[in-house]
Formats: sequence, C-alpha cells, structure tokens
Amino acid sequence: MNLKKIKMAIYAMYLTNKYGIKLKKTKTSKEKMDLRLNYSEELLSKLNIKVQIENKDKIPTQGQYLLISNHRSIIDPLIIEQTLKDSDIKGYWVAKKELYNSSFFGTFTRNAGTILLDRESNNMSSFFKKTKEVVKNNQSIFIFPEGTRNKENTPISSFKEGSRIIALKNRLDILPVFIKSNANDILKEAIEKRTENLIIEIKIGNIISYKDKTSLEENYKKQFNLD
Repeated sequence: MNLKKIKMAIYAMYLTNKYGIKLKKTKTSKEKMDLRLNYSEELLSKLNIKVQIENKDKIPTQGQYLLISNHRSIIDPLIIEQTLKDSDIKGYWVAKKELYNSSFFGTFTRNAGTILLDRESNNMSSFFKKTKEVVKNNQSIFIFPEGTRNKENTPISSFKEGSRIIALKNRLDILPVFIKSNANDILKEAIEKRTENLIIEIKIGNIISYKDKTSLEENYKKQFNLD
C-alpha cells in the first residue's frame, strides 16, 4: 500500500467513525438521513468524485419505494445518497451482518438507518418485521439485489429472490437505479492517482410495480439494455 492509499484509508476511517458517533446521538430519522447525505458529500468531495444522473426526471419527488441498484464498489451507497439528494425519497439500507461487525464501518452502519440481514439465521421473521416497521414510518428501503459486490467483469451478477419478497410483503413499487460507471475502478483512480473531476454515471429506470410477475433481474436487464 503506497502513501496515498494509506492517507486516504486513515481519512476515510476517521470520517466514517466521526459520522458514526454523530449518528449514534441522533433522535430522528431525518437527522440520520441528513447526516448520511453530509457524509457522502464530504467523502466523495475528498475523492474528487461527482455523480452525473441520466433520466433524473424519473426520480420520484416523494413516496415510498424499494430502491434497487447494481453493486460494484464500497462507495455505492454514497453514490445513491447523492443521486437522491434533491428528492424526498429517504430510506433504510439493508445491511449484511459483516458490516455491523466491521471495525471500519460498524459504528456507522449500526446507527445510520439500516436493516440487519443475517444470512446465517434460520428465522427471517425479525428481518421482515423490521422492514414493515420502516415502511410504517414512511421510509423507503434501499437494497443491492445481488447480495454482495459484483467483482466480475460484468455489469451485474445474479439477483437474489429476497428483494422481490420485500417489495411484495410491503407493497412497495420498485425504483431501479443503474450505476453505469465501474465505480470500483474510479475509486481506485481517485485514491492512487488523485485525479481531478472524476465522474460516476447513474441511470434511473422506470418504476416497476410490486405486482409485476416478471423476474426482477429480467426486468432490470431489459430496462438498462444489459442483455
């Protein structure tokens, strides 16, 4: 690891834990959402990364949705936060157990407005109970349907069935978002070369009804011409 990487890693850990502590002290969902947005703006600014949105007019100004996105980098949640900053669409992220226990992300993740997903659990009732609580409190739910970061040289990997079940159980229409740029490659360039004015391109799709019986992966691919 070179000096630039070390400096950025130290800064990112400092900023993440700083906001994690701030989030722990919040009392309302709005405070959490505002802090998440501030965090994403501050870290992406440090990385010299800006988000450019195609079909921005397709982002609903209000309402509740299951937002789905492809997942190729650790900064994808920050990219989504920036994508929605001019909208009233705010939500809880579905976060895996590993993030809750992480020394780097743990404090932030546990307090940032998330729904714990424990894939090792034999009983998912507590997870679905939490999704209902979130929706009842007028929040959306954000999820990466691939389940983990896609490290292959493909735009997306296979979707898990859980996303569609969340939409059905909570009667949430689906807002598809596609991160067109390889955000992981751009992140590496930002850290290793400190390149100025890096752009990550986002494309917004059409709302998908939770009643739509088409495979969610098939629907997503069709919307973004990924076949």
